[in-house]
Amino acid sequence: MARAVSVFLSSAVLASVCAPVSAQTDVHRTALHDFRVVPVAEGFEVPWSIAFLPDGDILVTERAGRLRIVRDGKLLPDPVPGTPEVVARGQGGLMDVVLHPDFESNRMIYLSFSKPREDLGRGGTTAVIRGTFENGRFTLVDEVFEAVSRGGGHYGCRLAFDADGYLYLSVGDRMARTTGDLTAHPAQDISNHHGVIVRLNDDGTVPGDNPFTGREGARPEIWSYGHRNPQGLAIHPGSGAVWLTEHGPQGGDEVNVSTAGANYGWPVIGYGVNYGSGTSIHSSTHADGMEQPVHIWVPSIGVSGLAFYTGDRFPEWRGNLFAGGLAGQNVDRLTIEDGRVVDRETILRGMGRVRDVREGPDGYIYVALESRGGEPTAIVRLEPVG
Repeated sequence: MARAVSVFLSSAVLASVCAPVSAQTDVHRTALHDFRVVPVAEGFEVPWSIAFLPDGDILVTERAGRLRIVRDGKLLPDPVPGTPEVVARGQGGLMDVVLHPDFESNRMIYLSFSKPREDLGRGGTTAVIRGTFENGRFTLVDEVFEAVSRGGGHYGCRLAFDADGYLYLSVGDRMARTTGDLTAHPAQDISNHHGVIVRLNDDGTVPGDNPFTGREGARPEIWSYGHRNPQGLAIHPGSGAVWLTEHGPQGGDEVNVSTAGANYGWPVIGYGVNYGSGTSIHSSTHADGMEQPVHIWVPSIGVSGLAFYTGDRFPEWRGNLFAGGLAGQNVDRLTIEDGRVVDRETILRGMGRVRDVREGPDGYIYVALESRGGEPTAIVRLEPVG
């Protein structure tokens, strides 16, 4: 896939985007579609991920460790019982939720979370479990993955199934220090799961064609490595390619396309700098054998949540990639051509930290917002005007 870095400085871009949101009845005008922001449900504590059930209910994870149900526009008062114990501090907690591709027949959902482990200290590790969801209750079936990693944060934890039923999972670098020889950083070492995209069968076993299967000393679950903290993960609806957004340090959030066995360079190469001081982190921006991002954000937006749009409600947005921002409190629309990001438009900002972006079965775009500045912590959806 062709690779090229596209950089958009905020002073040029933000001058042309829609005005900040003030009320749900406002019309937001963008280059291709005008829309309103419509409340779906509110009252969450740091909502992290959204999943849609066939019966119309919506599942929402709360980072504190709760799985919630939204029914007919209302958040049910009681959390779903049966969810796992989590490390509910800092960046840790209950994170992504996805349905098995055959959910209607097997009723199975997958949850990613920071798993407590006394031997790993306060941060634990990244893990994924699956279980059945029936009658408003989660019943554990088994654990499908536990990362060989340790640290204080950067869990990753995004999940996505492709059209062949393979499960992809992001694991962050766990905030491992970047001192001395950068090539010795854990994210450059495939004997652990620091800073990787993992590819599994739906039961947690390793596909035989994974790139490091059979290699001595390597973790066979790894699909790609050299990532920092991927918190957006989406499968391209046409090519089936694995797209992800990952946090850079100060400056340099990235969009990458994850390919089998590829090294994405963290921390050896990159476009960010040390927080506060602005001093250099990386050896360079390029190196042989290390992949380039297809897009970077300068300044960083704190990427979180990622979705390709395939619906009919916004026909001019079909095939576009939508990325949420925590620090930027924004949703960006990225236009993709031949595997490259060729345009970026900020369509929404100022409502709160964006934790997730999803296309609903009704063709609307749903956004999970962590409250900042007095607005309710909520799930909202974008509905076209006209």
